[in-house]
Amino acid sequence: MSASRWSRDAPAAGHAARVTTDATTDAIHVRGLRKSYRGVPAVDGIDLDVGDGEIFALLGPNGAGKTTTVEILEGFRKRDSGEVRVLGEDPERAPMSWRHGIGVVLQNAHDMAELTVGEILRHFARYYPDPRDPAEIIELVGLTDKTDQRIRTLSGGQRRRVDVAIGVVGRPRLLFLDEPTTGFDPEARRQFWQLLRTLAAEQATTILLTTHYLDEAEALADRVAVIAGGRLVAVDTPDVLGGRAEATVRVRWLENDEFQEIETHDPVGTTIRLAERFGGDVPGITITRPSLEDVYLDLIGGTAR
Repeated sequence: MSASRWSRDAPAAGHAARVTTDATTDAIHVRGLRKSYRGVPAVDGIDLDVGDGEIFALLGPNGAGKTTTVEILEGFRKRDSGEVRVLGEDPERAPMSWRHGIGVVLQNAHDMAELTVGEILRHFARYYPDPRDPAEIIELVGLTDKTDQRIRTLSGGQRRRVDVAIGVVGRPRLLFLDEPTTGFDPEARRQFWQLLRTLAAEQATTILLTTHYLDEAEALADRVAVIAGGRLVAVDTPDVLGGRAEATVRVRWLENDEFQEIETHDPVGTTIRLAERFGGDVPGITITRPSLEDVYLDLIGGTAR
């Protein structure tokens, strides 16, 4: 079933969604963020709050404005206009002490390949006034047995764990992760998810995650935002994003050797009525709710470019 057939109640594409959080403080506070390149808007009036301690996923097609938004939040790119506060500071004017509270894990990081895991963690720890013990971080990311192994000899999943270890060795309050599990096999991805949950729980770290994997966002994020055409089109928890919780449900069953199906807002009542009709078990019955992918594709519509 195409995504557009799922019933939903969400902001129309092109209209920014303003969101507030119940958190008493925000790691990220953005109002009216804009950035254009050669007169073409890349970020077109974004409002966003990310509460302290949240795992927050930013979703969107290529060219939607995700990277520009994140780079502005990280302090690596200047904005044209708007209010931006990250850990209470404007990233464009923040002091070095602010930078110590930020961890950044880029999508591709392949430098220092000849150093060992222990050497690279000890090297980066020296940049911070109060780093965590490198050996402790190596254990946290599950690489203690690789401490003396050169970076170039590690698998992709192991190298990504090193990237995260570097990102958190300075005790960041806020960690940016850009497509962290690209190229991972399913087992490695799930191991990495558990690592992020551990970081969020043990270090009280706020995590802003960009990903193209919808199952990753659903598994990890407290809330997700969908950006399309430089604007936020929805911000909510994964289970209710874009009206997902109220969407119609597809009930399918086997009758007279043919599959029948119906879309309904009352799957329980439908199932009960079918059971009464069949006098017990309903042959081949399945109940399918719209996935996060269904809702995401519906939200971005034809904005991908």
